[in-house]
Formats: sequence, C-alpha cells, structure tokens
Amino acid sequence: MTRVHGTAPERTEVRVGFMPLTDCAPVVMASVLGFDEQQGIRIVLSKEASWSSVRDRLVRGQLDAAHVLYGLMVGVQLGIGAAPHPLAILMGLSRNGQAITLSRRLAERGAVDGSSLAQLIRAEPRGYSFGHTFPTGNHALWLYYWLAAAGIDPFRHAYSVTVPPPQMAANLAAGHMDGYCAGEPWGARAVRDGSGFTVATSQEIWPDHPGKVLGTSSAFADACPNTCRALVAAVLQAARWMDASGANRSAAAEVLSSPAYVGAAREDIAPRLLGRYEDGLGNSWDDANPVRFHDGGAVNHPWLSDATWFMTQQVRWGLLKKEPDYEAVAAALNRMRLYREAAELAEVPTFSALHRSSRLIDDVVWDGSDPHGYLASCTIRR
Repeated sequence: MTRVHGTAPERTEVRVGFMPLTDCAPVVMASVLGFDEQQGIRIVLSKEASWSSVRDRLVRGQLDAAHVLYGLMVGVQLGIGAAPHPLAILMGLSRNGQAITLSRRLAERGAVDGSSLAQLIRAEPRGYSFGHTFPTGNHALWLYYWLAAAGIDPFRHAYSVTVPPPQMAANLAAGHMDGYCAGEPWGARAVRDGSGFTVATSQEIWPDHPGKVLGTSSAFADACPNTCRALVAAVLQAARWMDASGANRSAAAEVLSSPAYVGAAREDIAPRLLGRYEDGLGNSWDDANPVRFHDGGAVNHPWLSDATWFMTQQVRWGLLKKEPDYEAVAAALNRMRLYREAAELAEVPTFSALHRSSRLIDDVVWDGSDPHGYLASCTIRR
C-alpha cells in the first residue's frame, strides 16, 4: 500500500493496551493479521487487568495507545476524580454489543424487564446493587440511563460498584450484586452458567451507540503523528476485515478465545459476535444492530456529538459539577484531521458531518445540537 504522506513513523514499535473483551478484536486482529506491518509499524499488545490500569498506563506513557472506554477518555480529559490530563481519540473501534444482565434471583421474583424491576424495588426496597466497569465509563452510563428510563433512580433506589469485566459473572453468581452492565462476552457468560439473564442490550438503549475507541495521550499524538496515522490505518483495515463476513468473525472468535487475549470459551464469544442472542429466559433472536467494527467507516469516524452525549450524562449524574464547553472539549479530544489522513491511507471513506442523530430508549432524539436543553429534560438526575 502506498504511503500517501511520505513520512515514516517516528516509532515503529507501538505499545497498545486492551481489555479482555470481544470488542478488542480490531486491535488484536490488526496485529495477528499483519496489518500493522503493512503500515510500517509493529503493534505490541498488552492485556490489562482493569480500566483504571488502562487509564494510569496511558497517562504515564507506559502505553502508547489503547482500546479504551469512550467515557473514560472524556472523564480523564475533564479531570473527573483526578487532575485533568489531555488525551486524544484517534478513531472509534466499535458500536453496540454490550449488555445489562440481571440475576436469576430477580427473575424468580418477577423482575424480567425495566418496569417489573421498578415494581419490585418499590414493593421491596432494599440495597439493590449493580455493577459497572468504570465510574465515568460507558457501562456506568448505559446502566444509569436504562434504570432511569424505567423510573428507577440509580442513586436513590440502588447503588453501584465497580468491577473488572471478567469478574462480573462470578460476582453475580456469588450473590454479591443484583445485576451489571459490561461488554461481551461477560454478559453471555452469565447466561451460559445460569446465574443471570440479559434484560437489555446496549443497542436497545441507543441503537448504534459509540463503544470503545482507540485512545492515546495528547502528547503522543503530537510527538508521533505519523506513527498514529499508521496505527489508525492498520486498525481500520482490521475493522473492515471484521465486518466483511461472518467467516471472518468466526475466525476472530477463535483467536480471541486464547488466554493471551479474551481468555473466554469460544461458545461465550462467537454467538453474540455474530449477532445471535439468547437471553437466558428462553428467548433467542438475531439482533438487527449487533456489534459493528466498521460499517463503511461510520463506526470509526470521530463524531463530536458522541463525545458531547457522554459529557451530558456525566453532568446528569453529578460526575461533572458544571456543564463544560461541549463542542470545544469534543473537538479537542477527537483528532479529526489525523483520522482523515489515516483513513486515506487505509482507503476508507470519511464523512463531512461532525454530528449524527439517534433515538434512544426513552424516545428522546439525541443529535448534539442542544446539550443544555437535552440535559434539562432529564427528570431523574443527581
């Protein structure tokens, strides 16, 4: 492939962290399939134990880039819970494919959806606990949004705990919590072991929502732009390969099942990677909005309205004490020019728009045009 920008990568070895989740597939397969070598770099993968480890190692420069939660990137940029640290989103890695899992014990008491869970909580108030994976991250915000849409205040009617994704199903089975929101295959694991059931997929909450991103520090993006372009181009090639066929996804499931990557059984990974769901209550379906990695570049494009949504939710739940300059923060975080140049290298189409429109589970349309008004419309908030 011809390198259109002509300047060699400043660094040929790139340390990329990932969490053991199905949606780490683009960074893993970019390395496994040699797309990194085609772009003149070598991805050195680092399996991480928690999202806090990913955050700390990115900030300290121990990782050059990472498969990382969009909400985590926004939180670090804005200094939620610690001093702010400038970061850079290089591209989107995935959409959809997360799940909210409730315990079998709740199903036995009649809580099989949001409305019946709300009825149970009103009838039997107690300390209901729900797990998520990082305080400012995607899973906390999907969980809170889903609970609020059902009329459940996630802070008055329940409390939340932070648990690394691979430990979710075991903690549910042990009775340490009533449910959780996490990435796959850890929702599927609870269904297969019988400890829980899928009450909602994240794509039911927000069809084609943003998921993980390829993140780096602002310092690394500034110092090594050619390396970043090469890295994004390689991961774009892998993302396109992932979405090209079911056969490719099946092959990726086999790779991901290795202990070096996700380390879960192939039967936990493959079905939902292919869009085939069983909820643990006897229902099965082929999802219309399964996890996607490319979708003609729409998954990977840095949509500023996506970043703005995470900020509104962080304000809504008291993680941010005041509303930020939404558009300025989103534009600073997303390296649009660098992404477009990398997409040119990978021959991936780009989009002129910076915002997109979606209808969420509560029938509210989100397009990023009026974040203040959107936030003011939220009846349940801290």
